[in-house]
Amino acid sequence: MTVARQRTGRLGEELVAARLARQGWTVVDRNARPPDVRGEIDIVALDGDALVFVEVKARRTSSVVGPETPALAVDARKRARLRGVAAAWLRGRGYDVPRHRELRFDVVGLRLDAGGRVVDYEHLRAAF
Repeated sequence: MTVARQRTGRLGEELVAARLARQGWTVVDRNARPPDVRGEIDIVALDGDALVFVEVKARRTSSVVGPETPALAVDARKRARLRGVAAAWLRGRGYDVPRHRELRFDVVGLRLDAGGRVVDYEHLRAAF
């Protein structure tokens, strides 16, 4: 991954975390990397009683790489990996999820202009 793509990804994650917080979510963890599996969860947050694992896909408007919308970049292989990382995160935290609490996987896709401003934002709740 190029440095420019890493910067875009980090900026996208920052923007999404800030937006979720403004919407009343509680961000529990960022860039979560459990030691016993490969991969990471961009954002772990509470949305009311739901524990949500959020995958962020950010692209520049000038990018011609990838699918039509950034959120479509989360394919079956990526979803399986995210489920495994989330399970490891829960185990590692000794997280006891009460029965009333929902576990959810959301995907947020966004496009940023050259100045880093959001020009398109798509939040897919319970994406998989």
